[in-house]
Amino acid sequence: MDDSTRHTGNAHDHDAGHGNAGRRTNHSAGASWATAAKATLHCLTGCAIGEILGMVIGTALMWGNVPTMVLAISLAFVFGYSFTLFAVRRAGLSLKAAVKVALAADTVSIAVMELVDNGIIALVPGAMDAELSDGLFWSALLGGFAVAFLITTPVNKWMIGRGKGHAVVHAHH
Repeated sequence: MDDSTRHTGNAHDHDAGHGNAGRRTNHSAGASWATAAKATLHCLTGCAIGEILGMVIGTALMWGNVPTMVLAISLAFVFGYSFTLFAVRRAGLSLKAAVKVALAADTVSIAVMELVDNGIIALVPGAMDAELSDGLFWSALLGGFAVAFLITTPVNKWMIGRGKGHAVVHAHH
């Protein structure tokens, strides 16, 4: 396995078992892009489920734009945190410790993702008024997710390389 795809977790992991026994990970190199992309995809999955559910509920109930977006963003955080929470609970952490890990691991990633995604939806002409059956609704939403992924991945790479963000989760795998 080459260094560009090896999952290192954080800057203090050792490379034992990967043909580099005894050598410490280079602190200046940080996390790999593959690790950052995987963490971002994990975050995006929870965010997308929550946000789509919130948009569908708000739109179906004919709520206005603001309450619909508040619901969508709230559910994105709930689902984003839940994915991490369930994973670290399975690893044996208490509920209190698992909540702390989820908050530390995902808050910045989810916040950046939601800010970018919802900003794009708000800026696409007509997207805020589109119905569930409109292609514009789905293209703005999915396009926003794609751009949010591209912007959030470097943020996660930077955080993981410093032992923060999603790196906190990997200490419990």
